[in-house]
Amino acid sequence: MIATLLELDRSLFLKINTEWISHFTDVIMPVWRDAKTWVPLYIVIIVLLFYRFGIRVWPWLITVGLMILCSDQLSSHLIKPLVARVRPCNEPLLEGQVRRLLGYCSGSYSFTSSHAVNHFCIATFIFFTLKEHTGKWIGVLFLWAFSIAYGQVYVGIHYPLDITCGAIIGTGIGYLFATLFNRKVKLPTVRKTFQKAIAS
Repeated sequence: MIATLLELDRSLFLKINTEWISHFTDVIMPVWRDAKTWVPLYIVIIVLLFYRFGIRVWPWLITVGLMILCSDQLSSHLIKPLVARVRPCNEPLLEGQVRRLLGYCSGSYSFTSSHAVNHFCIATFIFFTLKEHTGKWIGVLFLWAFSIAYGQVYVGIHYPLDITCGAIIGTGIGYLFATLFNRKVKLPTVRKTFQKAIAS
């Protein structure tokens, strides 16, 4: 059964990497899936939080930092060495079939995708700690996290199973940290003016 699952995973990978493609996504995806691309978004979120909560936002930021540290360590330094799955761009069975849109292939392992773990972790934490203040529209962050994870498959460095399991793990970690934060700290009640500013 595992062999069948892995074969299906490779087949889906090739569909995404070599068939479901366009010139536009070939240009966009290598940039889109890069964590550095989203630094301005993080800065905007932090600025808005400081605008609303002032220094009371520090526990939230510290919790996010600890959460990302835990999620990245779990994925990169525990699961990846334990599973030791070769990346598709380094897989002998796929030699000559993979499009390497980044121009290189990391020698690190593939399962799970740390990008998927970390971004779903962030999306989940933000959703469950801020939805009371911004509304449920902030759930669009899950689509954002998915698009980044999908980009990892598109550019040829992860399998679909890598990002799927990474998303599940990241969501679980994000929910755990959000639950603990909401129970122990929680952000203060929002002003209506702030809700309007976020919604506009």
